[in-house]
Amino acid sequence: MSTRRLVDPSLLPLLELMPGGGFSDEALPQIRAQSEQRFAFLGEPVLQPEVKLIDGPGGPLEIYWYDPSPGTTGRAALLHIHGGGMVIGSARSMHHGPAGMAAALGIPVASVEYRLAPEHPFPAPQDDCLAGLKWLSSNAEDLGVDPARIGIIGESAGGGLAAATALMARDLGGPALAAQFLVFPMLDHRTGSEACPYDNPTTGEFIWTRESNRFGWGALRGSYGIDDARKGWFSPTLADSLTGLPQTWIGTGSLDLFLDENLDYTRRLIAAGVPVELHVYPGAIHAFQAIADGPLAKAFNRDLHGAIARWLKE
Repeated sequence: MSTRRLVDPSLLPLLELMPGGGFSDEALPQIRAQSEQRFAFLGEPVLQPEVKLIDGPGGPLEIYWYDPSPGTTGRAALLHIHGGGMVIGSARSMHHGPAGMAAALGIPVASVEYRLAPEHPFPAPQDDCLAGLKWLSSNAEDLGVDPARIGIIGESAGGGLAAATALMARDLGGPALAAQFLVFPMLDHRTGSEACPYDNPTTGEFIWTRESNRFGWGALRGSYGIDDARKGWFSPTLADSLTGLPQTWIGTGSLDLFLDENLDYTRRLIAAGVPVELHVYPGAIHAFQAIADGPLAKAFNRDLHGAIARWLKE
């Protein structure tokens, strides 16, 4: 049974633009190249980044720094983590999101060029994101940032990595985060597998499918046994406790593969005493905000930017 009839009409062009699926070790180089070309087609971002090179856990690590008002001090800031199923995408090419946020909100955004799986499985991507957070916090004064008003944000795999980074920062004693903003985050490695705890026939048909999810999580897992205290850093849903995490914004689509794991994570955060704002957009598929002029993307941006302004800027 196809769920196409449930898709918001404004999102139908996205089904042709991002067909999804087809992941394999052999196809991955071509899929990565196609992804880079797709974002290059969008042209230049509204705000050009300064590329900062820092010492990362695996060698030099690039941070793309979008600063709408250089020289200003005491500002809120965001650490941004791009999506791509853990296996594709780059901060270099996926610059329109962080550039647009920096320009719209008037605060600087740092985007991390984390290492991708399968070449760099867990915990390499997570370690890179934590290194980006540590850099932003430790250099806050020089960057004109208030270290008490740093938030983290990510989409899809980036949302999962943002959640993992927040857990790592909590477990390892910092840096402290003022908030986390999780956009249809990839949280549960079981989704779409035989061990999947969710049974929702209306999710995951488009863009990022169960097949894609199995490939992405398998690539990230590598040889990791998911059998030690780091399991929540790998797959945030597996964290034994969510207490002590920062206030959280979660936005997802009613047809997104990650809907049920996002709802479950929201419920657990609330039970752990974490303030949560949740939005589920009807008829929305994965990456629905890519149709920037559509009504759902406008509602999403209004909700997300409003939360960032309330929690970080005010």
